[in-house]
Amino acid sequence: MLESLLKKYPIIGQFVRFGLVGGLNTGVDLVILNILMFSTGLSEGTPYTIFKSISFICAATFGYFMHKQWSFKDNSKEKGAEKFSQFFIVSTMGATINVTIAVLVVSQLKPLIGDEIMSLTISSELWGTIGALFGTAVGLIWNFFGYKFVVFKK
Repeated sequence: MLESLLKKYPIIGQFVRFGLVGGLNTGVDLVILNILMFSTGLSEGTPYTIFKSISFICAATFGYFMHKQWSFKDNSKEKGAEKFSQFFIVSTMGATINVTIAVLVVSQLKPLIGDEIMSLTISSELWGTIGALFGTAVGLIWNFFGYKFVVFKK
């Protein structure tokens, strides 16, 4: 049943693979972000924005190779530099969405909920991670369709 569904609608398999690679990318993103936050003790404002940008770039680089080989099964050798450039343009737009949402969650949602109440249960670092997860969720759909229809189109 599942096999026939995947043959009939190959986009489902692509999206599942995309999601799995996205999970790995999120892990790379969060590990690097948390290393930067915990090693510096900085988790808000400009340092957070810079750290989130760095962690996203690292995850996107990893993701290019995983998506090319596995998610979208693009084994073509031609236009490699062009595809890599397109991937980074789509990813940069996705990063802008991702980082903007993460920063908005940390800078706007956290104060809305109430710093005093939340400081008892959620650390600033955890808020940074929550912001990153929201950014990842919002950027997911943008990236899938950008990669599928721009970068790895057949």
